[in-house]
Amino acid sequence: MNQLKEWGFSEHWWRGEKGEYWAIGQMILFIGFALLPVYPIVAVDTLPPIWKYIGWGVTGLFSLISAFLLLRGGIELGANLTPLPHPKDDGELVSSGVYGIVRHPIYSGVVFLAIAYSCWQWSLVHAIGAVLLLLFFDIKARKEELWLKHKFSDYEVYQSKVKKLIPWVY
Repeated sequence: MNQLKEWGFSEHWWRGEKGEYWAIGQMILFIGFALLPVYPIVAVDTLPPIWKYIGWGVTGLFSLISAFLLLRGGIELGANLTPLPHPKDDGELVSSGVYGIVRHPIYSGVVFLAIAYSCWQWSLVHAIGAVLLLLFFDIKARKEELWLKHKFSDYEVYQSKVKKLIPWVY
């Protein structure tokens, strides 16, 4: 229970005052994604070798993007890191480094990892799962940003300069 307090969970977490339900929903989505069956879009064995290499290249690219966003996002957030959308009471606004490229790099990293996995497996079901993760994190980020605007007076300026989930795009 001490770890939950360190992460910012409230004493009465079941009330969801700091967005605890978002963290629970996120874990359910992660487990659901991991349990999805693999239904390849095409029979990979029937593809010419060039398509296999393209698939591996795309998988590698999205995996590297994911690793960069997840690792840098976690490291640069440091003690501010929490699974909750509500910022920690003693938290500070981080807007440099990878946070100067995208406002929610950890969410982005998870989405890019899901895309990488769907490309690796050529799985339409996992591609749909990646889209669902993107939609979930978009909605969670909206809630989080309401709290961030309230806590940090300069958040709206930062928000106007840096994209939310997909670097330089969205």
